[in-house]
Amino acid sequence: MVARKFMIHHQNSNFDIDYDTEDGFEVFKFQLFSLTAVPPEEQKIYAIDDNRIVSDDSDLVAISDKLRLVSIEDENPNPNLDSTTIQSDEELARMLQQEEEALMFQQLGVSEDSRRFEQQIRPHVDQVLLYEDSRRQEAARKTVPVEKLEEKALVALAKEGNLNPSKNEYDHAFLLQLLFWFKQTFKWVDSPPCEGCGNETTNQGMGVANSSEMAYGASRVELYRCNICSRTTRFPRYNDPIKLLETKKGRCGEWANCFSLYCRSFGYDTRLILDFNDHVWTECYSVLLGRWMHLDPCEGIYDTPLLYEKGWKKKVNYTIAIAKDGVYDVTKRYTRKWHEVLSRRTLTTESSASKVLANLTRELRRNLTSMISALEERDRNEIKELEKSQLSQENDSLSLPGRLSGDKEWRTLRSEIGSDSLSSSSCPVRVCIDEHVSRIYNAFSPLVSHLAEFSSKHKALEALHFIRTVLIDLKKSPFKTRRVVIDSNLIRELLPSFNPMLDALSLESKVETNGKVEICLGDNIPVKASLALPVMFHALDDVIYHIKLCDNFNKSHLSWPLLKLNRICCGSVLASGEELPFGIATSAFDGTRMSKWEEPNGAKGCWLIYKAMNSQVYELCSYELMSANDAPERDPKDWVVEGSDDGGSSWRVLDEQTRQTFGSRFQRKAYKVKLQGFLANVFRFRFLAVRDGQKNSRFQIGSVDLYASSNVNQKPLS
Repeated sequence: MVARKFMIHHQNSNFDIDYDTEDGFEVFKFQLFSLTAVPPEEQKIYAIDDNRIVSDDSDLVAISDKLRLVSIEDENPNPNLDSTTIQSDEELARMLQQEEEALMFQQLGVSEDSRRFEQQIRPHVDQVLLYEDSRRQEAARKTVPVEKLEEKALVALAKEGNLNPSKNEYDHAFLLQLLFWFKQTFKWVDSPPCEGCGNETTNQGMGVANSSEMAYGASRVELYRCNICSRTTRFPRYNDPIKLLETKKGRCGEWANCFSLYCRSFGYDTRLILDFNDHVWTECYSVLLGRWMHLDPCEGIYDTPLLYEKGWKKKVNYTIAIAKDGVYDVTKRYTRKWHEVLSRRTLTTESSASKVLANLTRELRRNLTSMISALEERDRNEIKELEKSQLSQENDSLSLPGRLSGDKEWRTLRSEIGSDSLSSSSCPVRVCIDEHVSRIYNAFSPLVSHLAEFSSKHKALEALHFIRTVLIDLKKSPFKTRRVVIDSNLIRELLPSFNPMLDALSLESKVETNGKVEICLGDNIPVKASLALPVMFHALDDVIYHIKLCDNFNKSHLSWPLLKLNRICCGSVLASGEELPFGIATSAFDGTRMSKWEEPNGAKGCWLIYKAMNSQVYELCSYELMSANDAPERDPKDWVVEGSDDGGSSWRVLDEQTRQTFGSRFQRKAYKVKLQGFLANVFRFRFLAVRDGQKNSRFQIGSVDLYASSNVNQKPLS
């Protein structure tokens, strides 16, 4: 129910807004976004009476009815100090005092002798220099499906609306695809399978490396005895990454070693990160971000430096970055508890450690005189960044996972078990880049209408399966020069009604003089076809499914959900929560089965708000939900669909469903909206329960499609 009305003052304008106590503060902020265009993550709300900051539901209950909304960007006079780095003077003073005390105790109890500290680092310096060898780099590049990763990188950018990325944007996206590919390619080894029969083995201790193993830096060899045939299997711990390109297996040392070689092979400035608490990973310099970026190949996680302290519960002490041009202490990037970390840094004093790193850096830069100035400038910028990170409150609400790589028992012994995913308790407003989905759905109408008028059900299905084989051939062809040539009477007959589908895929057809039909790219942006083809396959499969269900396949019986006309697209989305990075809210609208929206805490209730582009109004007449790829217990069971005609200030119930079940994965269920005739510019799904909320805390949905009545004027698709 509506508990209160508020008057919001923003930039010399006043707005009236209703606050529903059941909605929560995040929905209230979305209402403000609808009225003022200030995104929720940039909003700062004050009570006009006493200038108190409003930060949650309880504040709204306690204050007067008059509020003032300020954008963080407008309020913050210092662009270098964002809202995530602002702490109170009291907090800052306390932190500095704790740091001083930790340094004082360290000076009293820690030796100046730095030999043990240097001994842990120096072997890795030689290892990193192997990445500069052209032979190793060439061998690494030959093992990578470069064109596939290029396409995936461009598709990832296109999903964010970026069809013409800069070189820096592309390089950043390619690096992430390289990380994801490596995660799928390299194998983790707890205990290797028996080389004789393939069964499980048990560790028998260490063996002596032979000459062929030593040739690739395997000074340590683990021995394993087969539990069935008693054969001994050797597991050499190779340090030369060129050998790891062949074996493609190991633990974190091998993973980071090999992945770092891959990064250097594609031209990224790369560091091997040595954590003295027994872990290794990689950093690469992102020109796009203007800073070093954390990449953990074992976990497939990037730019999440607090993973170890916050997720794995590691007691960080020394985290050292080793590169071809220097050795750096980057511990501050990986902790928000520096004063605690100082108390654990007992190998040598801070000044002695700094001298060791400075000496190693001078050695590595001895022959880099032309680059010294640029390197020193980058060093200074990084020092500023690391100091600033200690004041950051960014991602405080982010739930970071425990370790995922390695046997569960082994992870438990290391006290690195935590949650099983990277999740966020809230999400920003995201824009749906899904116009191509609606265009593809619309393109089926002329084709299916043609088939219904001139073909039997059997012939129609035959034609659709033929089209599917054509699309498969197109998908298999190189994405930059996508092209097929078809010699078939069927394709010539279907061409007039098939061309709208090709246009939706950014493809075009040409009839050659010999009668063959060539299908090729329609413009100079190949990624458009790459983005649309998966949607087309899944939509085609759905059309085939619905035609098989038809008792009477003729033109008079063609209707929704067979023909998915007037799909609403290009809006913005806000959700109660989302799973990062692959379960974000817009994944519900991208038209493919390969993604989903996942709400980590949604089993007992969550919501998804869709705001139409440019406040366009629609009469919602129907919608479809599709179950996701796994975990049926997370499927929606009860929900309410609501609409708002005032940007989310007030709501009308459009439809309610209870006790719904999805019988299979990727199953689509279609629903007619019960309340017709209501024009809305914002729609809200309140998912009240999942299939099994007793054993599961999560909610997920594969897709959400909203369909408008055809009698309402809509902005035409370009």
